[in-house]
Amino acid sequence: MADAALVLTGSPSLAPLLARGALLSPFKRPAPDAEFPRTRLVLPGLRVDLARLAAYERVCGFPTGEDALPLTYPHVLGFPLAMRLMSGRDFPLPLLGLVHTSITVTRHRGMPATGAYELAVRVEGLAPHRRGTEATVVTEVREGGDVVWESSSTYLARHRTPRPSGAPRAPGAPRAPGAPGAPGEDVRKPLPAVAEWRLAEDVGRRYAAASGDRNPIHLHPLTARLFGFPRAIAHGMWTLARCLAAHGTPDSCHVRAAFKAPVLLPGTVTYAAENGRFELRDGDERVHVAGDVYRT
Repeated sequence: MADAALVLTGSPSLAPLLARGALLSPFKRPAPDAEFPRTRLVLPGLRVDLARLAAYERVCGFPTGEDALPLTYPHVLGFPLAMRLMSGRDFPLPLLGLVHTSITVTRHRGMPATGAYELAVRVEGLAPHRRGTEATVVTEVREGGDVVWESSSTYLARHRTPRPSGAPRAPGAPRAPGAPGAPGEDVRKPLPAVAEWRLAEDVGRRYAAASGDRNPIHLHPLTARLFGFPRAIAHGMWTLARCLAAHGTPDSCHVRAAFKAPVLLPGTVTYAAENGRFELRDGDERVHVAGDVYRT
């Protein structure tokens, strides 16, 4: 748990945080046992910008004009606080190259777009990952003192990890728990296709304008190539929001999602769903995002 709360008077500006995180990234030394910031950032009295919300709803496929926040929108509200923590000197993982690998969301009741909320964000901890070190960031939204929405996101910093003595080399290594075909894991059949979506080249820029997340890998082919991608890639949280807009979510629900592979822009993807499960995949049946929704 966080040691102390720092109350903010406004939402931090993302651009300076991205710049600070980028400048500090080369000096970070990620490790699962590293120290991490224990401060819990709190933003009270938050009101939603309805024009920005409408832009978000349009780019993600949610209905517009309703007095209700889409399930994924509180993540957008909390992201600047998370970035303030993850771009700081005391956060051990480099912001450049940090990959959002999963998220769980619980919404306890419907959230009016015209409501007043309190945001709280903290780093829950670090953990070893087979490809590096993973950080867990927890976001909570309160209304009238009650937690109405909460999430837990994992972010992976990839780096070399020690290989146990006598362990097989990578080509012959056993599959990690949770990977398809891993011991004790059921290999699920692909979900039935529901729709095919043609994604425009500017989806990343449109989502960035609505969400404030202007990571260069999402904006233009040239800036994406600097980080090893052949073209710009869609935001993971856009792919999840687009799936949930198509799937629908009850007021009280729990969602789990894993981001498995980037979506290149422009491109064509298949949305598939059945019995509360959903996934987004390409023409080669490679899964980009997979998750499930259930009522609580």
